[in-house]
Amino acid sequence: MSSDNAIQISARDVSKSVAGPDGRIDILDCVDLDVATGASLAIVGASGSGKTTLLGLLAGLDTPTHGEISLAGARIDGLDEERRAALRRRSVGFVFQSFHLLPALTAEENVMLPLELDGRADARESAIAALADVGLAARGHHYPHQLSGGEQQRVALARAFVHRPRILFADEPTGNLDQRTGRAVGDLLFELNRAHATTLVLATHDLALARRCATVVRLENGRLQAAAA
Repeated sequence: MSSDNAIQISARDVSKSVAGPDGRIDILDCVDLDVATGASLAIVGASGSGKTTLLGLLAGLDTPTHGEISLAGARIDGLDEERRAALRRRSVGFVFQSFHLLPALTAEENVMLPLELDGRADARESAIAALADVGLAARGHHYPHQLSGGEQQRVALARAFVHRPRILFADEPTGNLDQRTGRAVGDLLFELNRAHATTLVLATHDLALARRCATVVRLENGRLQAAAA
């Protein structure tokens, strides 16, 4: 990271707390993090350590209780949801553990959706190309229930990548998959990362997947450690 221009994601003194039945619950505590353009970063840690919360904050899906977050060159911690959503549509792709495909839409229509929301005239041809990139050119007219778990995750990857985001976030992307299918999805993640110089940030329990990233950090009790043990 030779200059500020090389930093794609930055977090400074980021904390997150929520109200619980017995008082305040501190989820993240004073997190500092930089991720360079085109880098790959894995966030590991036990369940409840704050991995998903941190990923959501970095992606602009939520706002911190305290601290500053910059994403793709823009401060996002003070933006309202509408402006954060606009930034996400331009610059961010997100892959969830549970796929989040709409059951009433075909694979092709699910991938088209973010482009249609932006009024893109090329939504269908771009979706077809994105499905081909993940090896599902022949499955575009199938509905989610007609696809295997691995195929559904590949559709989710195509949807996340269809607008060529600068940053891809993945939350437990192999968590619902068997070992072989999970490895194949991991191959796709890193292939897309390399082919398009897309910054990749993932939260995972899968240590084999985490070790494929250039950098691994660990969350323990809401605090970020320099590297995984």
